[in-house]
Amino acid sequence: MPSYLADILATHRAEARGDGRDVDALAARAASLQQRPPRDFAAALRGEGLSCIAEIKRRSPSKGDLDPELQPDLVAKDYAVGGASCLSVLTDAQYFGGSPEDLRTAGAACDLPVLRKDFTVSELDVVEARLMGADAVLLIAAALSDEELGRFHARAVALGLAALVEVHDEAELERALEAGARLVGVNQRDLRTFAVDQDRAESMAARIPADVVAVAESGIRDGGDARRLADAGYDAILVGETLVRAGDRAAALRALVGHPVAAR
Repeated sequence: MPSYLADILATHRAEARGDGRDVDALAARAASLQQRPPRDFAAALRGEGLSCIAEIKRRSPSKGDLDPELQPDLVAKDYAVGGASCLSVLTDAQYFGGSPEDLRTAGAACDLPVLRKDFTVSELDVVEARLMGADAVLLIAAALSDEELGRFHARAVALGLAALVEVHDEAELERALEAGARLVGVNQRDLRTFAVDQDRAESMAARIPADVVAVAESGIRDGGDARRLADAGYDAILVGETLVRAGDRAAALRALVGHPVAAR
């Protein structure tokens, strides 16, 4: 089986080692820019019924091209009309065909908070998310040491960014909570093989504290999947491929959101 995560991380860590910029100087620059303050990503997910983080991505390593001609501004507007609470935008170029410009374009097209979806391996990655105009950054527990997870999370908080900490099992969830995570995503996709386990999120829901915003990620195909995750107690879902491939993206989104969320 291919090991997608190892290959992607090796690429990103090699790039990070060659980046000699001073992180504190870059953070000071980010703080001094005359741009809007970060929007409250986590609060946007605590709505009436199940919320959705709708994802904009052109391709994936396992599925190939999803929509290589995708126009981020038009997709963002469709998602807003369909009832998305937040956006997720891939900025990885080599493996997902994304770019910082995709994030900027999508973020300018609507008022929804935006997650920079990428493989964060350094504090510079966190700061760059803010410079791009993101409101949140992704931290993948499987990709980071405990020290990195805590340090990157603290840097995000200092910049006013939300940190969506992604986990795959109970041990990673404990690590995320130890790092201070208030926004946790349970990814049903194994990032080593990209296989999806449809039961993973349900089995972990009860372990996520009630005061932490819980997000189920990957493998969500329709309203039935969404309802099942709301019944398990998830506040939100993150959906990419299903929406990107949909003929009517706004209608596809409407079928996913609003389901009553059970208490955890």
